[in-house]
Amino acid sequence: MKRSLAETILGAVVLLAAGLFLLYSIKTADIADNNGYDVAADFSSIGGLKPGDIVQISGVKVGTISSVELLHESYLARVHMSIRDQYALPLDTAALITSEGLLGGQYMALEPGAEEDTIAPGGMIQYTQAPQNLEQLLGQFIFNMNDSEEKEGSSE
Repeated sequence: MKRSLAETILGAVVLLAAGLFLLYSIKTADIADNNGYDVAADFSSIGGLKPGDIVQISGVKVGTISSVELLHESYLARVHMSIRDQYALPLDTAALITSEGLLGGQYMALEPGAEEDTIAPGGMIQYTQAPQNLEQLLGQFIFNMNDSEEKEGSSE
């Protein structure tokens, strides 16, 4: 009897700790961030951007990526974002897809312009920049290095 009581108490403590970890993860994950307005932007490439990724202005989270779709008529990727209501984006806002580091994930960086009028809910961001392809940049650098070495070798 004494052993089963100790096991029951220990089980209750484990369940309580698991519940506390769950509550902490829900609060820190900012999951309940559904209030806001939607805007969209078209890109020639989105890299690894996916729904749920963050949208930042000056390093501060202002929203999330809600969906990504391929436009059939232009073959551009349309990214839909949910922006928090307290952030009104000027009409000349620029959207850039960038990464957190060499091995980090992608996120959307917004650079607000100086226009006084703002993008309406459901509106489009006109100025966009696709992410830089690291493999392509490295290949171009190596190709340029080989090309310059060949020119130096032929001039001697």
